[in-house]
Amino acid sequence: MARRLTLTILIAMIAGAIVGLALHAALVDPMLGTVAGYLTIPSDLFLRLIKMIIAPLVFATLVTGIAHMGDTAALGRIGARTLGWFVGASLMSLSLGLLLVNLLHPGAHGGLTLPTASGVALDTSTFNLHDFFVHIVPASIVEAMANNDILPIVVFSIFVGVALTAVGEKGRPLVDAIEALVAVMLTITDYVMRVAPIAVFAAIAHAVAINGGGIILTFGRFVGCFYLALAVLWAVLIGAAFAMLGPRVRLLMRLIRQPALVAFSTASSEAAYPRLLEALEAFGVPRRIASFVLPLGYSFNLDGSMIYMTFAVMFIAQAYGIVIPVGQQVLMVLMLMITSKGIAGVPRASLVVIAAVMPHFGVPEAGLVLILAVDQFLDMGRSATNVIGNGIAAAVVARWEGPLEPVHASLELGLDLPAANGDTGGLPG
Repeated sequence: MARRLTLTILIAMIAGAIVGLALHAALVDPMLGTVAGYLTIPSDLFLRLIKMIIAPLVFATLVTGIAHMGDTAALGRIGARTLGWFVGASLMSLSLGLLLVNLLHPGAHGGLTLPTASGVALDTSTFNLHDFFVHIVPASIVEAMANNDILPIVVFSIFVGVALTAVGEKGRPLVDAIEALVAVMLTITDYVMRVAPIAVFAAIAHAVAINGGGIILTFGRFVGCFYLALAVLWAVLIGAAFAMLGPRVRLLMRLIRQPALVAFSTASSEAAYPRLLEALEAFGVPRRIASFVLPLGYSFNLDGSMIYMTFAVMFIAQAYGIVIPVGQQVLMVLMLMITSKGIAGVPRASLVVIAAVMPHFGVPEAGLVLILAVDQFLDMGRSATNVIGNGIAAAVVARWEGPLEPVHASLELGLDLPAANGDTGGLPG
C-alpha cells in the first residue's frame, strides 16, 4: 500500500503543477484568485485532519513511551542524549547554512528591486525568552491540545508518564487505555492518508496557479542554491547516521521517504508525523524511544528550518549589499539558536524568527518581500528536511541506548523488508 501511495502522491504533484500552469496561463485576476482559492479546500481539509490527530497522538505515544522506560534514570539518560543530538544538529545546520550562503552568494548582483516596508506585517513579539520559558508549561492542557501547541503538550505528557511510572501497578489500567488510544489514532491515520494525493494535487496546483512557473526562474539562483544547501545537509545527516547505524541506514531512508514526500508536497512536517512514527517502529526503533524523541524533535530539531534562517538572512543582506562581519555572523547563529526553539505550530514561523533577528544586524525587515514570493516552494524542502532530521535523530538515540530491534513490517508499510541480511546488521559496536 505504501508504494502505491508514494507513487500516487508523485503523480498528484506532477498533475497539480500542470493544472496550476494551465490555470495561471488561462485566467486573470480576480477569476484566477477565486479558482485558486477553491483549490485550497482539499489541502486545508487534509491539514486539519492531520492536526486533529497530532495532539492526542503525541500525548498518547509519549506517555506510553515514558511508562515503558521503567525508571526515571532511563528517561533522564535518553532525554540528555536526545537534547545533545538536537543542539549539535541545530548548530551544524545553522553553521552550514551560513557557510554555504557565503560561498554561493545567491543574493549578490541579482538585480532585484528592493522593496519598501509596506506589505510586511509579521508579529515578531512572539519570540522573547520570558514568553518562551513561561509558555513551556501549559496553563491548561485542554487549551494546549486545542491549539496543537506541541511543546506544552510534551511537558504535560512527561509529567503524566513519570507519574504513571511512579505509581506502578496502580497505573497499569490507565497505561493500557492510553496504549489503546495509540492504536486507534494510528488507525485513523491510515484513513486520513488515503486522501493525501488529493490534498497534494490541490496544494501544488494552488501554489503554481498563483505564482506561475516563472517565479522559480525569477528567483532561480536563490531557490537553486538553497536546495543545494539542503542536499549538503542531507548528506551530512545521512553520513552521521551511517557512522552510528552502518549499512542499515539505507533501509531507514527507504522507510522514511514516504513521510518526507508527504511533508514536501504539503509543506507541513506535521502531516508526516504519524507515518514517521510507524516507519521508525518498522525500522526497529523501540516505540518508547520514538514516542519520546519525535515530539521533542518537532519543537527542538527542525534542521531544515535552521539552515533556512541563516541562509535567508544572509541572502537578503547580500541583495542589499550589506556586509555583516564574521563575528556578527557567529552572534547571529547563537541568536537564531535561541529564538528558534519551540516554533512548531506557529504559522510561517521561520519568517517570524528571521524578521525578529534581522534588525539586530542592520538588515531591513522589508527585505522579507524578496523571499515571500518563493517561500512556499522553499517551505516544501525544509519541511521534508525536518522529517529526515527527526527520523535520523530517533534512530541514532535508539542505537545509543543499545541494539535496535529486528526489522519488521507488522505495520504494513508495504516494503520488502529484509529479515536477516546485511541491511539489518553491520551496526558498529
